[in-house]
Amino acid sequence: MERNGQGPNDLKSALAIAAKGFCMGTADVIPGVSGGTVALILGIYERLVLAIASIDAIALKTLAKLDIRGALARIDWRFLVCLFAGIGLAILSLARIMPRLLDQYPAQIRGLFFGLILASAFVVVRMVEKWNGGSFVALLGGTVIAYRVVGLIPVQTPNHLAFIFLCGVVGISAMILPGLSGAFILLILGKWKYLLESIHERDFLVILVFGAGCAVGLLSFVRLLRFLLQRYHGATLAGMLGLMIGSLRKVWPFKETLETMVIRGKTFVLAEANILPSSMGGPEWMALGLCLAGIGVVLALEWTARPGQEKRRK
Repeated sequence: MERNGQGPNDLKSALAIAAKGFCMGTADVIPGVSGGTVALILGIYERLVLAIASIDAIALKTLAKLDIRGALARIDWRFLVCLFAGIGLAILSLARIMPRLLDQYPAQIRGLFFGLILASAFVVVRMVEKWNGGSFVALLGGTVIAYRVVGLIPVQTPNHLAFIFLCGVVGISAMILPGLSGAFILLILGKWKYLLESIHERDFLVILVFGAGCAVGLLSFVRLLRFLLQRYHGATLAGMLGLMIGSLRKVWPFKETLETMVIRGKTFVLAEANILPSSMGGPEWMALGLCLAGIGVVLALEWTARPGQEKRRK
């Protein structure tokens, strides 16, 4: 892992990190899919946590003294700039496209991400150095938490700026955790569509307030994650694995709608059940094919990253 300040030093490396950020941002706009899961798949999760945590009190005090060079020396800023540029580009460009795709091709899109998450769960199993009682407890706890959370019903909430700020704090904390979708948490809080519309309509006040909440939540939550990864690495990864397994409930491709509600002219699903398809037609076969494609993509990424991981261990 590169140290702080030693992020990408050439255009090729910078574009590679930005591309990984774009993949994370694409996942972040889809309820049920976590950008943190994608970061794990792409092998940048722990560096992301450490890079964000490098923005500490000393760095902020140094910046307040207008010592920009000294502040940047403490922060893995090249990596963060490239990664968040990719994330931002994905969110801005796909804020309208991905919800439409999910509306028009729900089984196919869910099938793709079911395969991605399922395969990435097997990858994470290999990351846990030693399985013990604590790891299994963390695995079970993460699974139950994610399974229950993704089954919650969306609610109507106010559009006050204070609540938008709180949504930013909570949403970004979930977004960085593999298995918990920040977009789905926002959907539960009744603000997913509202925020996507605000981005599309360039409502900069809402965007800035939500962004401020995200910044506060991110800078606070990653410190807890850094502590857990440093002190309880195996159990923490096992807990993340559980979150990913539990979240599969949300992205199961085939569902039956049980209850809906129309809010501001738009139909929201309040309750649905996972089912097996009664017959296999074109959409079902495409969902299955995209599921297998997602599995293949993760295995290919893991295979290409393996030489570098083995080199770092040595």
